[in-house]
Amino acid sequence: MPNEIFTINLNAQAIIPEAFILLGIVGTLLVDLAGEKTASKWAPIICYLSIGSSLVSLALQWSNPVESAFLGSFNSDNLAIAFRAIISLSTLVSLLISWRYTEQSGSPIGEFAAIVLSATLGAMLLCGSTDLISVFISLETLSVASYLLSGYLKRDPRSSEAALKYLLVGSAAAAVYLYGSSFLYGLSGSTNLATIGLEIINKPSFITSLALVFVLSTVAFKIAAVPFHQWTPDVYEGSPTPVVAFLSVGSKTAGFAFAIRILSTTFSSFDEEWKLLFTILAILSMALGNVVALAQTSMKRMLAYSSIGQAGFVMIGIVSGTQDGLSAAVLYLAAYLFMNLGAFSCVILFSLRTGSDRILDYSGLYQKDPLITLGLSLCLLSLGGLPPMLGFFGKIYLFFAGWANHQYLLVIIGLVTSVISIYYYISVIKMMVVKEPQEASEIVKSYPEINWGIVGLPPLRIALYTCVAVTALGGILSNPLFKLANTAVSETPFLKDIIATANNIS
Repeated sequence: MPNEIFTINLNAQAIIPEAFILLGIVGTLLVDLAGEKTASKWAPIICYLSIGSSLVSLALQWSNPVESAFLGSFNSDNLAIAFRAIISLSTLVSLLISWRYTEQSGSPIGEFAAIVLSATLGAMLLCGSTDLISVFISLETLSVASYLLSGYLKRDPRSSEAALKYLLVGSAAAAVYLYGSSFLYGLSGSTNLATIGLEIINKPSFITSLALVFVLSTVAFKIAAVPFHQWTPDVYEGSPTPVVAFLSVGSKTAGFAFAIRILSTTFSSFDEEWKLLFTILAILSMALGNVVALAQTSMKRMLAYSSIGQAGFVMIGIVSGTQDGLSAAVLYLAAYLFMNLGAFSCVILFSLRTGSDRILDYSGLYQKDPLITLGLSLCLLSLGGLPPMLGFFGKIYLFFAGWANHQYLLVIIGLVTSVISIYYYISVIKMMVVKEPQEASEIVKSYPEINWGIVGLPPLRIALYTCVAVTALGGILSNPLFKLANTAVSETPFLKDIIATANNIS
């Protein structure tokens, strides 16, 4: 009956957190129309209110009964809530460290904030999408906003080049996803991920395997896994640094959330096939990302290759497929949020004061700026996995889960590449700390006087202090954080069967 459409319960309360982000987008666009001075004053406040409200509503949804929303195209289960919270926090920190950078570049602040919030909206929706169509819409909302952010510095040719490369590779990845989705729809007659998983069990394995490869290629592009990583170093180097900070955490987290959902539901009957492919991706990412990072001279390119290697570590937990493995992956992404954005906060602060991101220019920095030296050192040590930092406990949980699931090769390669990563992280620390005053770089010798009263720097200072404190002291809280991650996984309905199967195998 035509009137039935008015009685359908869409369960729209599931996307209340995203609704607050959407209100933030509208608000920032409206103040941007009022002029740059008004936008500079009100856009940050609107963003804080929007993201803060979103985080509160996510907390209120925790452990609520899971109901499908929008006719089965979105689920607000605990796993989706955990990933959406990580993305919201990454956006909040990215915005805190971006105001001064945007102000100095002469770019409109309201417009920048609206695009960042749009990318956040797409990423959050992707975490809970359970339909091929809603996945694509979320994916493209995130991607298009990311392209715009990458080329935001229109007067900088490197930024324009980064945006063009990202657009071309991202468009190809979207086309590949659509091609794989068309196979899945043709085989099942449905766009719902769970329904497709039930329908393709007895379908021709070649077509299904082809669809798996296409969809997995899109996932690998989003998480910057080798060999789908080619865009990462150039985009990271050319894009505005706050944008790189967001892409390295928010976009990657959304990619992993999508990977877990589609592999655990749609391709649950092809468990061995996708785990083999993910194992290869993890090995290549850990090896190439950490080895190539050794040769980098730009701090942003080094962190780009570092992020490729970090994605490989997270994949160990996903390949394990156990409750501990998936919980460790969630925990490590939360830890990565603080240690990586803490490192980027220091890089942005150094860039604002010197205009450089060359590693050699950090020589002797401890003499002029002890705060950046200490903060960057702690965050890099945590990324390397040295105790007692938060990153150490995150890696320990991942390696224990992988070893318990007999993923010996992955764990051994993870340990070896972690040692390699420690070498190039400590090389940066050595550059900053060990150099004598006469060996300091010319940029450090002419280092400007430190002034925190400049517009936009107080929020950056708050973000830097918070990230460094959580990174340094988070090891003490690693067990409660792991329990939260464990709850996110154990109370998510679609993961229960796959966890039971993985536990039986191990």
